[in-house]
Amino acid sequence: MASLLNTASSIRLSNARTTPRFLPPISLSLHRRRLVVRAAETDANEAVKPQAPDKAPAGSGSNFNQLLGIKGAARETNKWKIRLQLTKPVTWPPLVWGVVCGAAASGNFHWNLEDVAKAIVCMIMSGPCLTGYTQTLNDWYDREIDAINEPYRPIPSGAISENEVITQIWLLLLGGLGLAGLLDVWAGHDFPIVFYLALGGSLLSYIYSAPPLKLKQNGWIGNFALGASYISLPWWAGQALFGTLNPDIIVLTLLYSIAGLGIAIVNDFKSIEGDRALGLQSLPVAFGAETAKWICVGAIDITQLSVAGYLLGAGKPYYALALVGLIIPQVIFQFQYFLKDPVKYDVKYQASAQPFLVLGLLVTALATSH
Repeated sequence: MASLLNTASSIRLSNARTTPRFLPPISLSLHRRRLVVRAAETDANEAVKPQAPDKAPAGSGSNFNQLLGIKGAARETNKWKIRLQLTKPVTWPPLVWGVVCGAAASGNFHWNLEDVAKAIVCMIMSGPCLTGYTQTLNDWYDREIDAINEPYRPIPSGAISENEVITQIWLLLLGGLGLAGLLDVWAGHDFPIVFYLALGGSLLSYIYSAPPLKLKQNGWIGNFALGASYISLPWWAGQALFGTLNPDIIVLTLLYSIAGLGIAIVNDFKSIEGDRALGLQSLPVAFGAETAKWICVGAIDITQLSVAGYLLGAGKPYYALALVGLIIPQVIFQFQYFLKDPVKYDVKYQASAQPFLVLGLLVTALATSH
């Protein structure tokens, strides 16, 4: 879910100082001028940007990266492709996977047409709609810091207008909440739990990105909120859709959110320059890159080992052993890539290590369903 989801994926959500208000009709006339000036400066100073290879202009970038919404994207004039880029499709899979884990943990999912259709609608709600809302909203409030880190992104470059961005935020939010309400009716819930989970996740996404709370300003609170959005909320939605939530599941998934905190830290390293310029206390800025990378891997590994211990104590040794078997390759890739250079190898590390983490989530879900 919104916020449900902001994984794991793999995109750092940076900060900006803007006037507090719910969706961006804020100071349009003031910021429009600022954005246009930046776009012009970006075009006029092409020779300046190659100082850092990862900040090179996106004109010769990848069309595939553009559609996924990740760094290295080609410039695009097609508004629908730009809108898709703002939703960062590369961040949808963790939320979709969370729904799968919740459905598996419920013990009530069956491979029939109706259950599969419910699951697909829940995935659309969690991924394209509410995660898309979260990412677009975050890019809106990140437009100033993106002008430092990635000035060629759609909003700071002026490739899409402010009114178009605001419209997209509202449509994705209302579409996601509408699907959540539909799922409650479809499942015959007396209490609209899926809707309230979607609403809570949407609110968490807002206060994560927007002033005055702007949780992302605090490296600990912001990253944990991000981890909970990507792991706990979609799991709860999937489980509530097909079964019932219980305190054990809530505690277990919140514990897993600490691993999500570690994943969020991975994405902080590439934004150190912009975070420091705006005074944002991400963990790499607050503790230094060397200490922060050990905090990151510690949060990921210790959390999973704790869950394995929980499963062992619950009388499920085979599931605990399977989980430990999935942790070992993650540790290997941490030493091979991430701990060597968290900026240079962040993509390689996440591509190689995170599949084992998400498989561990499914192992845990299956263990709790028996």
